[in-house]
Amino acid sequence: MNPRQAFFACLERSPPALFEAALWMAAEHDPAVEPLVILHDFKWLAQRINLGMPTLPPDELGQPLLRRMNDLGFAQDDYTPLRPAAALLDKVLQRKRGQPLALGLIALELARRLDIPMVGVNFPGHFLLRVPGTDHLLDPCGGRRLYPNDCRELLQRQYGPNLKLQADHLHTAEPREILQRLSRNLRQLHLSNDDHLAALVDAERVLELGNASAADYLARASLYQRLDCPNAERFDLEHALMLSEDPIQRLRLTERLGHLPPNSVVH
Repeated sequence: MNPRQAFFACLERSPPALFEAALWMAAEHDPAVEPLVILHDFKWLAQRINLGMPTLPPDELGQPLLRRMNDLGFAQDDYTPLRPAAALLDKVLQRKRGQPLALGLIALELARRLDIPMVGVNFPGHFLLRVPGTDHLLDPCGGRRLYPNDCRELLQRQYGPNLKLQADHLHTAEPREILQRLSRNLRQLHLSNDDHLAALVDAERVLELGNASAADYLARASLYQRLDCPNAERFDLEHALMLSEDPIQRLRLTERLGHLPPNSVVH
């Protein structure tokens, strides 16, 4: 079983093995990554976290868990520009620095092992966590509580005043949604670091996870353009055109398709 097959096998389990699946994503980019070894060694981190936890009911341990992680050195990666290491889970565990989503995945796995109820929230621009039943969200980068006004401020810092806080910004994220977001993050980070083949691996995974958007097909089309694969580029542009609801974007996609050479078939 190759890493991509192992990744999808994790999603078929009940419940899905979210953390292990993310490790198999890292293994796709580095054959030296051994997810099963990392999983085995992860128990030592869980034990260190558990040793410093207060004696409280499980549903009150979400913030203490994140603060314990912070005490042990886990923090948001503020290196500029960000590198793929900020989203590759094996590297984040080594460096203790990562994007909010990567830190959130580690927190979710620790919570699972320590029987702490916790779920992920695909908040725009900054992945968040929630203990079900509470009136606030938690920042995986240190454990700060975020109430609705804090969420509005965070959204404004990320996107400006025009994007308003909506109910779907606060919904619990399903495992596939979380891993698709991680795949998109990696696609962008590899692209920003001029590793187009690695970005293509992530772009393909985004589409295989389902419910892909026009932007997802357009992102892969742009990679195929850089890699001089016009037939594959045409395929993705046509799918983006079918999915797009923006008249201006549809016009630009049609023009771009018109500039591509005709489909060639090799016999």
